[in-house]
Amino acid sequence: MNPPAVIQLDHVYAHPPSAVWKALTDPALHAKWWAAGDVRPVVGHRFTLDMGAWGQQPCEVVAVEPEKLLQYRFATGTLDTTLTWRLVPEGGGTRLTLVHEGFNLDSPMGRRAFEGMKPGWPGVLARLGTALEG
Repeated sequence: MNPPAVIQLDHVYAHPPSAVWKALTDPALHAKWWAAGDVRPVVGHRFTLDMGAWGQQPCEVVAVEPEKLLQYRFATGTLDTTLTWRLVPEGGGTRLTLVHEGFNLDSPMGRRAFEGMKPGWPGVLARLGTALEG
């Protein structure tokens, strides 16, 4: 049995944590760089992300520290992974650390998701940077 797999990425944006936080938590901005959905920084909030060809993915916020941390369960009931977004001021900008964890590599769906998302996340984070420039 394989341990659950983890994707971790760091990206530095030339924008303050307040701007990056808004892009992570404002549904209209979130839809511009990743997926449409009623994301909100409220523990217990349930929402759905429209992942296009991968369907509607239910999520639930599990931890919030304004402008520092947003964590939610992703694809609850199927993939059952967790996304953690950490924001740390760096210079005049923000270091964003994304941890996407809990992929079950013993499951065909978990392995496919991990193999697709691992190379896909850098592009998503680049689009976040474009949205911040927006």
